[in-house]
Formats: sequence, structure tokens, C-alpha cells
Amino acid sequence: MKQPAKITIKTFIFQDNGSIPNHPTYPLLLYKNVITSADNPKAVLAENNWLGQWRGGIAPYHHYHSNSHEVLIVVNGAAQVQLGGEQGERVQIEQGDTIILPAGFGHKLIESSTDFSVIGAYPNGQSYDFYYGKKNERPENLENIKKVPLPDNDPLFGRTGPLFTYWADEK
Repeated sequence: MKQPAKITIKTFIFQDNGSIPNHPTYPLLLYKNVITSADNPKAVLAENNWLGQWRGGIAPYHHYHSNSHEVLIVVNGAAQVQLGGEQGERVQIEQGDTIILPAGFGHKLIESSTDFSVIGAYPNGQSYDFYYGKKNERPENLENIKKVPLPDNDPLFGRTGPLFTYWADEK
């Protein structure tokens, strides 16, 4: 795995658009080209207590999780995703990239190569919900998002990872 000083980290911040809330303070983080073919992503995530791992794709519709942060490591292929809901940005991701989504942050698969797959996980193996931006979801989910704690570890780099440069609990 490449070290934080040797990777590009892109941040994305989008406001609540009335449908997809996104996160009120934490940006989405995209670590570009961080995982190498020699790495075992599942072992790295487990070592950093990002659990409940699964392998598959990204849903092809806007959605978010109100009760957990999520990490997605691209392990095969490439894709274009839309981050942040309809008002968000389309971004190209490829094998070796890692997306760290704060609770409430919208994401959607636009198109992908036939071999595209990701490994997903959640801090401390938290269970996660699945929401689509419908009006009846809003009041409770906005409160849920605010209550999701800062993870104990960056999913790839542990307690001193770059996540903590961008995400911090407000005191």
C-alpha cells in the first residue's frame, strides 16, 4: 500500500439538496491509487476495525446511509460514480482507489467496466441502513447522521491516518 504522503487525496463537500443530505461537516475522501496488487484489502480493513465487509458493486441509484460511515475500495476495473446526489459531481474511479463516505453522503454508479468491483466495510462493523432521498426519511435521518461518531481508525492507515486531517469531532 502506498503511504499517505505518496498519494493524492481529493475531498468533496456538497450541501444538503433537500433530498440527499450529505454530511454537515465531514467531506467525502477519495484516496487515489493507494492500494497495490500486492495488498490484501480485506486484511487491511480488518486490522483497522472496518468490518462487515462485502464485495460487489455500487448501487445504480442515488442512496446514502444515515447511521454509518462507509469505505469502498476499488479492487477491479473502473467506473464513473456520482457523489453527493443530483447536484454532486461525476468522478472516475479505478482499481487502487478508495472512497471514504461520511454518513449521509450520496453515491450512485453511473457506468462501469464489466469487471468492476469494490470491497465495502463500516467502522467497527456497524450495521447500516439504506435510504434514497425521499422526503419522509428526512427528520430522523438528519439526526442519525449527526450522531454517527468519528471512527477510531482511518480504514487504511489506522489511528494516525489522513482521515483525521479532514474529519474531526466538533468540541
